[in-house]
Amino acid sequence: MSEAVQLKSKTFQGDEEGPHFLITGGVHGDECEPIFAIHALTELFEAKQRQGDLAMRGRVTLVPCVNEPAFWRGARTAEDGLDLARTCPGKPDGSITERTAHALSELIRSADFYIDLHTGGSIYDIYPLAGYCLHKDPVILDHQRRMAAAFNLPLVWGTTPNLNGRSLSVARDADVPAIYCEYGGRWSGQRQDATSAYFEGCLNVLAEVGLIDHPHDAGQVRHVVEDPRDSSGHLQVQHPSPIDGLFVPLAYLGDLIEKGGVFGEVIDPFSGKREVVRSLQTGIVLLLRAMPTVRKGDALMAVAENP
Repeated sequence: MSEAVQLKSKTFQGDEEGPHFLITGGVHGDECEPIFAIHALTELFEAKQRQGDLAMRGRVTLVPCVNEPAFWRGARTAEDGLDLARTCPGKPDGSITERTAHALSELIRSADFYIDLHTGGSIYDIYPLAGYCLHKDPVILDHQRRMAAAFNLPLVWGTTPNLNGRSLSVARDADVPAIYCEYGGRWSGQRQDATSAYFEGCLNVLAEVGLIDHPHDAGQVRHVVEDPRDSSGHLQVQHPSPIDGLFVPLAYLGDLIEKGGVFGEVIDPFSGKREVVRSLQTGIVLLLRAMPTVRKGDALMAVAENP
């Protein structure tokens, strides 16, 4: 029988009763900024606990690195090649990723609120956003909208509730208000910015739902987009490369792009052939491929489109 996965976590219990808040990072092994941010949160709460000044109404569970096998490989996935963010709720006796998904799903179901932190990983760069599914329950949806706004990133993005296999789909089915966040990638110069924004954003949301006292505002929010179409929320399937080659982006994250607008080109390094790539949508440039080498069919860009 396969050994059950035990996620490494820290839980901080306040003196007053209140909800259970879960924060996770490292669902993909090549996304490190969330791990740094959750470690910073752990250090903050440990220091307050030592000083007898935790002042928390409820409890917080922090999981810095959910997908430990993928982390030690320095890769998006563990050795079985399964994407953990497409494998939930998993299986208790399956492959390593299926067992990790099962452990994560059990933890999500135990929570009253949930944040899952991500980046573009080793391949993509992504515009800072706080996202949520457009939950059918208006009370849960209102919680998620407030959580996403409080996180205070430039884009608040609500998308289809019909995507399965993800941490947020587990939360959806368990009626746990949940958001996910994305920021940067490729270990770029944004690393410290992303870590700081995630640290502060988590504290903002904990305050928003009443677990802690922490001054916050939504001064960084520039766009609020809700897109209920089934195609929304799929980041890594948009704008496939027309050929093998090197991708040269000609747009920037956060740009407003029109349908048909040029966002880059792909160059065959051997023949010199160039293919201009154009946007299939009008909206905000949300994701760009940061690794230049591409194969035909690889996603080059994603757009947050306001229908």
